[in-house]
Amino acid sequence: NLIGEHTDYNDGYVLPMAINLAIWIAYCARDDRQVICYSLAFDDVLSFSLDHIQKDSPGWGEYIKGVAWVLQEAGYSLTGWEGVLAGDVPIGAGLSSSAAIEIATLRTFSVVSNFNWGPKTMAKLGQRVEVEWAGVKSGIMDQMISACGVAGQGLLIDCRTLETEAIPLPPGASVVVLDTNTRRSLVDSAYNERRAQCEVAAQFFEVSALRDVTLEDLVRLGISMEEITYRRARHVVTENERTLKAAEAMRVGDAVLLGELMNASHDSLRDDFEVSSNELNVMVETAQADDVCYGARMTGAGFGGCAIALVQNQFAAEFAARVAQRYQETTKIEPKIYICEASDGVEIMIQ
Repeated sequence: NLIGEHTDYNDGYVLPMAINLAIWIAYCARDDRQVICYSLAFDDVLSFSLDHIQKDSPGWGEYIKGVAWVLQEAGYSLTGWEGVLAGDVPIGAGLSSSAAIEIATLRTFSVVSNFNWGPKTMAKLGQRVEVEWAGVKSGIMDQMISACGVAGQGLLIDCRTLETEAIPLPPGASVVVLDTNTRRSLVDSAYNERRAQCEVAAQFFEVSALRDVTLEDLVRLGISMEEITYRRARHVVTENERTLKAAEAMRVGDAVLLGELMNASHDSLRDDFEVSSNELNVMVETAQADDVCYGARMTGAGFGGCAIALVQNQFAAEFAARVAQRYQETTKIEPKIYICEASDGVEIMIQ
């Protein structure tokens, strides 16, 4: 996500891009109601019947079972399949690995079960898997970008209407993903707590979501709010404004302004929403101090995982090496760095 963090479940605006890391499922249809899938990453086999889907302990297979469950709950008639799951999306890094599995699995079922593929409809079903099966009250951004991403473009998403606009990155700028190599679990973290705090703030303003609160409303009325609730609301309200300004900066190719907005986004996530971490702050500050960096921020839900930096294209590799070295010297943790391209969302490679 380039900018627009923790705004999606507040009916706000987000600006993610699909990147050239992926989950792949090689599959073939079965003539029964069994789903059998082998994970290369975990050296583990998932096997279940579409007639008896039950939750088990958390793990990669729960997302596949959750997809089967939500499709049948929505009235789709499913056929079994067997396959192999592989990928190079870092797990738990804030790069939407769970959404990638959900959308890839939804696409697999759409082919073997022969039902129409509607990207936005499938994104909504993927979100239901997170909320109702995995227990994470997430917004819809991750599933939307996995289903609807466009090569070479960021995607401005209105999370209330699901209207989208593809916008190219500024010329000469690259996105570098900076994995701190620290991890968090959304189910066990303060993610659901942050969402609840946003709901309390929306109730205070008597609106359905913080999307409907302006900065003027916040300044005028927020003085009587509990301080922590006020700061949570201030992040969401200002982040929505930053996201719309970032989209305009991208439309006119202004990498400098986009970088400044990314920097401000990180400050707000660190101070008002309090979802950063020491390692994320070190990574972001190290990137921001580099001469070829326009801006940097944590990305994803927070509490660990990745930051992103917008850098001058021709110096991206050297930037990555410098930041990795300085981060490791400071934290004693070896990071993983990815120079990314904006890619298409889910697609069928061979049919």
